[in-house]
Order: sequence, then structure tokens, then C-alpha cells
Amino acid sequence: MKKINYCLIEGKSVAFFAGIAVSVVLILLGLFAAYNMEHHGHIISGMDNQIVWGIPHVFAIFLILAASGVLNVASISSVFRKIFYSPLARLSALLAITLLVGGLIVLVLDLGRPDRLIVAMTSYNFKSIFAWNIILYNGFIVICLIYLWFMMERRMQKYYPTVGLIAFIWRLILTTGTGSIFGFLVAREAYHTALMPPLFIALSLSLGLAVFLIVLLLDCFETHCPLEEGILHRPKSLLGVFIAVVFYFVMVYHLAHLYFTGRHGVEYFILAGGGIHTILFWGGYIFLGTILPLLLLYHERFTKSHASIAAAALLTIFGGFALLYVIIIGGQAYPIEIFPGMEVISSGFFDMPVNGLAGHPYMPSIWEFMLGLSGIGITALLTLVAVKILPFMPCSLADVSLDPDLKD
Repeated sequence: MKKINYCLIEGKSVAFFAGIAVSVVLILLGLFAAYNMEHHGHIISGMDNQIVWGIPHVFAIFLILAASGVLNVASISSVFRKIFYSPLARLSALLAITLLVGGLIVLVLDLGRPDRLIVAMTSYNFKSIFAWNIILYNGFIVICLIYLWFMMERRMQKYYPTVGLIAFIWRLILTTGTGSIFGFLVAREAYHTALMPPLFIALSLSLGLAVFLIVLLLDCFETHCPLEEGILHRPKSLLGVFIAVVFYFVMVYHLAHLYFTGRHGVEYFILAGGGIHTILFWGGYIFLGTILPLLLLYHERFTKSHASIAAAALLTIFGGFALLYVIIIGGQAYPIEIFPGMEVISSGFFDMPVNGLAGHPYMPSIWEFMLGLSGIGITALLTLVAVKILPFMPCSLADVSLDPDLKD
């Protein structure tokens, strides 16, 4: 492989300034929403004593998982020695940092009392997976910064594979910890399963690669960097594999629940009688997030089109978001079984059917959407500023410039 030259983006186009403007607007809207939710209380949101994790948490978990998964591009280069991905490693590590920062800020702003984060950072309860995650998230950012430094500093090149291996292991542990938040919750029937960590790892890989492909296509459009079929073929095919792996774990998750008689209720709620949760599962995740992307990625009529690849990546992101909504919010909406095996005639503990459906109603407010979208705005702004001031993008991604063997 020939030596790759990296370039700064000019940042003088209408598209660049439009991206900056949209990002700033989203951030300001998020700050305004956070102020109102802090001032008036979470009563103005759609969350309550049953649905304590709402749309902001779906956005936050989405960004955290994408941050872990997007680093896979750099890991393939440094850990698995696939030098084909080396030119893309810098952008991969940058996105890992910016996505995680965006997700964590959404979580902090949703606390209502962001200053209480200081307590969480100074008083650790190591029996809590949340305490472990604070260490994992902060450690991930530090490791990615060192990873980037070693990529860009020629004197540190000999340590680059070692740091890459540490980053690879750390992100697996981080995603396992995020999945364990739900897997360890015994009170929620939809959560308590050992399949949550591997499902979240697989989901992070598909979401991360989908986000990476979108950013890569946008950056190459902005910088007029040649991006040919030979370059997109491998990550495009890999995205299809990750989509299939996520589907496999989702299928095993639901088949395992169907096997246990005690969880037939929650399965019926998600798969058939859960209203918006059922619609998002079958329509959002299965059809739009799995079947259509696989068709766009592998059907010979679409597979060579940049627009089809971009559409497949966007659909993968939407499907992953829908799946997270079903897991996080659907898992809370299903009634808590406080007295197993007993028939409860009247109760105030969220264990009774609502409006004819066995589930707790939840309608996210505009404040929650504004707060969640601010995380995307923060990620976009940090990424745009970074690629403007430091060389993260290769000057050319033409097939021949990366691998002379690709030349006809």
C-alpha cells in the first residue's frame, strides 16, 4: 500500500457552514430544554415513576453504542492488521470520541441536577454497574485520545498496535457494561437476561459502521475526495454482516423468552399487543432496519450505488434506534409483576393494564426530543471543528491510491 497523505478540509462551502449552523441550533435547543426540565422538573417531560428512562436515554445509549462500534474500523487496521482500513483509522477514532461525548452530555443534562455528577465521580459504589460505567466511559475517551496521538505522531508508530489492542478490549468491556445495565435488572422481565451484553456489542458494531459510512460519504463529498467502489465494497459488506448478527441475537433473545412460560406475557406485549412498541419492532427494526438495508447492500441492482449505501446506513441507524426504543422504553412500559402467580384486582404499582393494553402509556415531550437531538448536534459540531483544524481525512480514497492491485 502506498503512503497515504492526509488533508484538512477547507471549510468554506455552504454545506460546511450549514452543518455548523444546524449543530449550534440543536445544541442551543438542548440547553433550553435542559434548563426548562431543571426549572420546572421532569413533570414537563413524558417520563414518570414508571418510565424513568425516556427518549433522551434512547439517544444517549444510541450515541454510546455507536461510539464503541465506530472504533471497529481503526481496530481492524491496528489489531487485525488489515492495512486496507489504515487510511480510515483517524476518522474512526475521532468519531468514537465525539459520539461518546455527545451521548454522555445528554445523560448529564437529563439528570435535572447535573452538579450531582460530582457525587457519582467521587463516591463510588462498585456494586453498581453505573459506577463502573463512569470509569469505562472516561477511560475510553482517554485511550482514544492516546490512540489518535500515536496514529498521527511518527515517533509513536511502534506503540500504535499495542494501544489499538487496549482500545479494542476496552470498548468491548464498555459495551458489555452498557448492556449489563439492562441485563442485571431483575425487576423488569424484558431486561433480565445474559443476552443483553452480546446483543449490545453486535448492535454497536452495526450502528458504528453505519454512522462511519454516512460521515465518510459526507466528508468525501465536501472535500471532493475520490471514493470508488473498491473502497466501499469491504465496509459495505461488513455492515451487512453486522446487521445479520444483530438480527440473530434479537431472534435468540425472543426465542429464549418464548421458551420460558413466565415470560410469555412480555413477549406478547412486544411482538403483538404493545401498540407503538410492536409497530416499531416489526416496522421500524425488522422491515426498515434489517430487511431493506440488506436488500440495498446485497442486491445487484443497488449494491454499487453510493446513494443506496447511504440509504442502507441511514436505515440501519433508524432500525437500531427503533430497537433501542423497544428495549429501553418497552421494557419499562410492560407491567411489573409484583405478585407472581397471583391475580391482582386493584393496584397503584403500575402492574395493571392501561387503555386495554398491558402496558404503561408514555408520550415523549418536545423537551425530550430537543435534549436528545442536542447530543447529535454536539457530536456533529466537534467532528466538523476537528476535521477543519487537524488532518483526519485522506487526500484521496481512490482505489488505485490505496491498493495498486485494484487497478485493472
